[in-house]
Amino acid sequence: MLWSALSLTLGYNATLVTLGATLLGIATGISGTFLYLRKNALISDAISHATLPGLGAAFLLMTTAGLDGRSLFGLLGGSAISAALGLMIVTWLTTKTRLSQDAAIGSVLSVFFAFGVVLLTVIQAIPAGRQAGLETFLLGSTAGMLFNDAVLILVLGAITTAILLLFRRSIIVVSFDAHYAQTLGISPQKIDYLVLAVALAVTVIGMKIVGLILIVALLIIAPVAARFWSEKSNTILLISGIFGGLSGYIGTAISATAPGLPTGPIIVLCSFILFLISFLLAPRRGILASARAFLVFQTTVHMTQGLLSIAQNQPIYEPKTKRLLQRGGFVRADGVATQAGHALAAKTLLNERRWTYWRSKMRQTGALDEPIVYSLVNIETKLTQDQIKSIDQGLSLQQQDKL
Repeated sequence: MLWSALSLTLGYNATLVTLGATLLGIATGISGTFLYLRKNALISDAISHATLPGLGAAFLLMTTAGLDGRSLFGLLGGSAISAALGLMIVTWLTTKTRLSQDAAIGSVLSVFFAFGVVLLTVIQAIPAGRQAGLETFLLGSTAGMLFNDAVLILVLGAITTAILLLFRRSIIVVSFDAHYAQTLGISPQKIDYLVLAVALAVTVIGMKIVGLILIVALLIIAPVAARFWSEKSNTILLISGIFGGLSGYIGTAISATAPGLPTGPIIVLCSFILFLISFLLAPRRGILASARAFLVFQTTVHMTQGLLSIAQNQPIYEPKTKRLLQRGGFVRADGVATQAGHALAAKTLLNERRWTYWRSKMRQTGALDEPIVYSLVNIETKLTQDQIKSIDQGLSLQQQDKL
């Protein structure tokens, strides 16, 4: 059954929901990346919680007016208005008062969510409210989703994704350098509003599938996981969109195999698995790569210190240094250096002297990058042969001056 869901052969509605969740995941991954790059990711938390009062109010208004209170279009519309109001209040509190953004977000999300819970409690007390299933918007559910609902989510997900891709370049420029963006004629304020509007849209769209509590996870986890894989914004954007899409696709397919499973938590757990894989296995920023780099650095330090000691006829006291040199065949079991050890030690000492001379020259020009441990790097891999020849000439003159 899982394969049927993954291969989109489980049914027309299930296929539409899966595709809609996939597009929603892509849209949340991309919009979340922009929020993450702008260091504004937590605003999505305020947006998602601020949708709840609008959801309840829209249901009450439609029911009072004699309309179908379960209309997804009406519920999403009410949620969007409520979320926009919450977003405006956060912006006003941040820009017009001395309240910090995190305090403003905390205040707005808690008040709006509390008001929404009160409204849902009132709705549950009326007969029509019990049958409306509004509580499924908290954690998300695709069970009982109508064809029109699936199409609506699919279309809105496609529109938000298209808008983000259309303004991708402007958003990236503003994310990294707002002043430079202004010189290009791009308004950072308008771009910020655009990103927030799209984040609001995907939050509202995702309420039915992921739930308003967990949609924020999709906006944050996918970009954070993507950040482990690259330093380039376009690549992060692409990976984040892929991670978000995969989470929506796989999570919805798993949920479709068992109607009792909540869709939102399954999608978020899929997203977390991708984050965990990135955290552990990403080639440069993953925990295993970092541990390996630290181990290589530590080994290089021990080897360099040991070889310099051999070159200067000094004793080696560190047991680990001795073990590494012995393992490499540079020192015998009795501690005496081998022929290969003497050769490499002489080369290491020359490398150290060359770097010391080059550092002194670069320090005079103010172009020295102090955090780099130069003596651990083979100078022939970093400087040209002409530069090395110049250094050797300088060392030769220094030697002649000493004599």
